[in-house]
Amino acid sequence: MQLAPTHGSLRRSNIRTEAAFDYTKEDQIGSGTYGVVWKAKDKVTGEVVALKKIRMENEKEGFPITAIREIKILQSLNHENVVSLKEIVASEDKREALDTVFLVFEYLDHDLAGLLDSGHFKATLTTEHIKCYMRQLFEGLHYLHQNNILHRDIKAANLLISNKGVLKLADFGLARPIYLGLHESAHNYTNKVVTLWYRAPELLLGETHYNSSIDMWSAGCVFVDFLTRKPLFPGNKTELEQIGVIWALLGTPTEENWPNAKNLLFFSQMAPARSIPSTFRKKFESLPAPTLELLEKLLALDPLKRISATDALDTDYFWTDPLPCRPDEIPSYPVHSHEFTSKNRKRKRDDAYGGQGGGGQHGNNQRGGGDSAKRYKGGSQSWGGNSNQYRKKNLG
Repeated sequence: MQLAPTHGSLRRSNIRTEAAFDYTKEDQIGSGTYGVVWKAKDKVTGEVVALKKIRMENEKEGFPITAIREIKILQSLNHENVVSLKEIVASEDKREALDTVFLVFEYLDHDLAGLLDSGHFKATLTTEHIKCYMRQLFEGLHYLHQNNILHRDIKAANLLISNKGVLKLADFGLARPIYLGLHESAHNYTNKVVTLWYRAPELLLGETHYNSSIDMWSAGCVFVDFLTRKPLFPGNKTELEQIGVIWALLGTPTEENWPNAKNLLFFSQMAPARSIPSTFRKKFESLPAPTLELLEKLLALDPLKRISATDALDTDYFWTDPLPCRPDEIPSYPVHSHEFTSKNRKRKRDDAYGGQGGGGQHGNNQRGGGDSAKRYKGGSQSWGGNSNQYRKKNLG
């Protein structure tokens, strides 16, 4: 599948006007640069959905181009590990101009950032569960990258999880198609993408010719979220602080581990005065060898050496005991947990004790193409666990 460029306006025929009144808003579950998200219910069918309101107040030239791009990408995708856009609805003002536009998504019970604030989730999360979730994350990324799409904001808050153990990639507000072929080098993309804690070092150093490897770095940070139940690079508010904690863990670039780093725009400004050795192996020395190997390949400083989603699915991590469980073997969590509501609960709790509100930046703000010739055969694989098998359809 090749996606057309996303220039141009959204056709009114694609929007069901007045249909916004067919839904009853229940709770706000998200808020970001590009919109506000509510849990809502269809008044006719009773189906629970997620309504994302597109911010229009700062738009002087019609429908925002970022929303047009997001809609076009989502309408072109169909995968079990990618959130589904059900329809676009709007209410009209008296001048018959589009006033309020909502994207209607399938609703999932949790996001990973919200669950990581749940003591019950952290206490019951097992290696089999983590492998199941990470496999689904890589399958979703494999699908996007096969179709030349970069997500550009993989983080815990953008990974939705159902009470049936299904993980889906969400929030495509920063996603975009990439153009491959003879003129690939002619395309410059902004490096002001990806939430800071999950942003790859090449972006921090000013790279504008990037590919799917930026999503894989973010996936490595999510992997640590699962393994340690907390972010890998938390608390940093500037690019300089962020690259500093990356140097502290992975060491500074050398001719051996990242020869092209010195050519990046901001390298001379962000390079430390002295060489810093890697502390990665020491920090994660307790991890089993297959886990450590995969994590090391995801967090490779050099994007050319970073593992692809396809190859990640073929690593020993997914093929050694304990094997990934099936999604439906993961326990359900009765209290719906989203980062937005979790932060509000923290804030209220802290206010009650006279403290400061909780924070966190889970939600602030081409390799990977070919099929593996080894064990991962384009998605025709089985889930471990007892004698039952969960067959996945072909991802290509």
